[in-house]
Formats: sequence, C-alpha cells, structure tokens
Amino acid sequence: MNIAVAQSGGPTCAINASLAGVFSAGKKSGKFEKIYGAFNGIEGILENRLVDLSEVITDDEKYQLLLRTPSAVLGSCRRKLPDHHESSEIYEKITDVLHNNNIGVFFYIGGNDSMDTVAKYSYYLAENSIDDIKVIGIPKTIDNDLCETDHSPGFGSAAKYVCSTVQEITRDSNVYCIPSVTIIEAMGRHAGWLAASSCCIRANGENAPHLIYLPEMTFSIEKFLSDVKNEMKKHKAVIVVVSEGVKTAEGKFAAEEFQSGQKDVFGHSYLAGIGKFLEKLVAAEIGCKVRSIELNVMQRCSSHIASREDIESSVAIGSAAVEAAISGKSGCMMTFIRESDKPYRFRIETADASKAANSEKLFPRKWINEEGNNVLPAALDYFMPLIQGEILPIMKNGMPLHMTIE
Repeated sequence: MNIAVAQSGGPTCAINASLAGVFSAGKKSGKFEKIYGAFNGIEGILENRLVDLSEVITDDEKYQLLLRTPSAVLGSCRRKLPDHHESSEIYEKITDVLHNNNIGVFFYIGGNDSMDTVAKYSYYLAENSIDDIKVIGIPKTIDNDLCETDHSPGFGSAAKYVCSTVQEITRDSNVYCIPSVTIIEAMGRHAGWLAASSCCIRANGENAPHLIYLPEMTFSIEKFLSDVKNEMKKHKAVIVVVSEGVKTAEGKFAAEEFQSGQKDVFGHSYLAGIGKFLEKLVAAEIGCKVRSIELNVMQRCSSHIASREDIESSVAIGSAAVEAAISGKSGCMMTFIRESDKPYRFRIETADASKAANSEKLFPRKWINEEGNNVLPAALDYFMPLIQGEILPIMKNGMPLHMTIE
C-alpha cells in the first residue's frame, strides 16, 4: 500500500515540517511502499499530479533543508468541495485516483477549510462503505484559530516573527525625540492570536506595544483616537498593533473603504488596509508623525527566525498522523493537548475533523483588558512556550537556502 500527502490553504514556516514528519514516519514504519506528495492540495489528487517523495527527499541533507523551507513545498490550493449528496462525481474521481495509485491513506495538511475537505471525504467513504482508504487531517495555520487543538503548527514561528519585528520597530521608533505613532497591522480576520502575541516582547522588559486591538472586541474610531492621545502623554513613541479584521459596532470591517470586497471560495473576505486607514486618521485628527506597517506575508514565510519548538512539534504531529493511520483511524484531525505551561508539555491526540471544519477558535476574552485595547499578562503563559528555540537556516551565497519541487 502507498500513502499520499498534500498541503492546502495559506503557507506557514512549519507546514513542510509536518510533511517531513509524515515522510519520515512513513518510511520508518516499513508498512508503505511509496509516499506520494500531491501538488496543489486536493487539486493535485484530482489531476493525478503526484511525486514520489523518496525521489526528492533523498538524504538527511535534503530532509534538513525541507524542515527549513517556508511555504508549501508541494504548492497549495483553496478549493471547496461540494456536498457529496449533491455532487458525488468529484469524490468518485478522488477515490479512483487513490485506488489507481494503490493509496490507502491520504493526509491533508491544512486549516479550518482543509478540515472541511477531510470531513466531507470521510463521510463519503463511510456512506459508500469504502474501507480501504483512510483520510487524516494535520493542522496548520498561522492564525491559530483551529478548534480542538491547543495551538496550530505554524503559529509559533509566525508569532516569533511578529514579536521580533515589533521589538525592532520599537527600537527604531524611539530614535527621535519628536512624538510619533507607529501602527503595525497583523493578520487575523476574526481571531486576534497573532496581534495578541506581540505582547511577548514584554517578557524582555518592553512597555510596547502600548495598544493592541483584536477582532474579538468591538473597534471604535473615537475610542482609538482617545487611547492614542492618552498613550502619547506617557510615551514619545506610541506603538500600536492591530489585527486586520477589527470591526465596528455595526459589524463592518473598520477599514472597509480600503478593502476590495472580494471573497475567496470559502466566503472569506480579502482583508488589508486597517493600518493605512488608522495612519490617515491619526494624521488628520492628531497631526503628529505617524506611519503604518503591514506585516503581510512576512508573518508566514520568515523561516530565518522560525521557532524550534514549532518546527519540532510540527514534525511530531505529522509523525503521529502516520501512527494514527496505522492504528486504523480515519476522518480525524491530529491535535495538541497542553498538559502544562511550566515546564511546557503536550500530548498528541485526535479529534473528529468535522469539529474543526469551518469553525474558529477566538482569542479568550479573559486575556483581554477591560478597556478592550490590550492583552493581559496571563496570555504570556500560553504564548511563551510556542516561540522558544531557534533552528538555524542552511546558508548559500550569504542567504538562506530553500528546497523547491517542480
């Protein structure tokens, strides 16, 4: 029997580490003849675009390079499968491709929407009594909004980048004696985990960020301006971190005029612009030196500052997925269960993929201050273990070397 693995959704620094975990555990088990990688997620399965990973990951040097390569080395997709009761043809095609390649287990590495694919295909297999194919989801997302798991692979490295960058921006902003406001826009459509993680720089004695705004709280323009003015009385350089998806009391994205209004196949709005919107607002209403910085895709592709904990646990959860498949599990998503913060310990279990599909885990209200404009110290106990350790890049010509598969 062979196995196949694919990657889906937004890239991260750790999604290839989970791929490496599947590959290494699959090889060591001795139970599989070939380990296929599918290009561009479920689309690669549908189009039979497979690669034998043993021909790509040929030695430990290539394996180590894979661990250090950001983004999805197999490519990704955002494809929403229809309900199989309404349209079964696509499921029949997936099954035919897997059968024709003697693939008995399909691993799908992805986020909320990818677990939707795992759940739907699992239902199809069960309802049609197809018991020679198993499907298992492996979590990933920098947004950290997957339900059923303590954290999502990829988040720790993204948070480490956000923290480090906010700290560097803080150093830069404090150079001059004139009053200034710097607004840093972090990813986060409905969940503010990434923006909130910027609080970790306080573990190194920083006062910044002075204000943090998350989608979990209603955003008021008037309150924002008041908050900034109050912080300017205390700090010459005010640092603000804001999630891209903050909304007003009317339920509209605060920076709606800067956004395209376009949505992806899963109905998610394409967001950006809150930083620039607030920059113009501060310039008009306060009149001080102000700039906005959108961290954008750097949050998910900056492997040069990846968290070792994130990479190693991503390998571990990929390996555990293989063990789960061997034990007969299907239709599930691998999950992290935190056992303690200090010392940091976790175990890996499984949960029904349908419980994670198309749902979101929000940042806890108990970790947000009463004013709704900052994160409480208690959040540090959650964040700090996830950003620990470094994994040095493999360098060539003075730059990090990455793996590519064509």
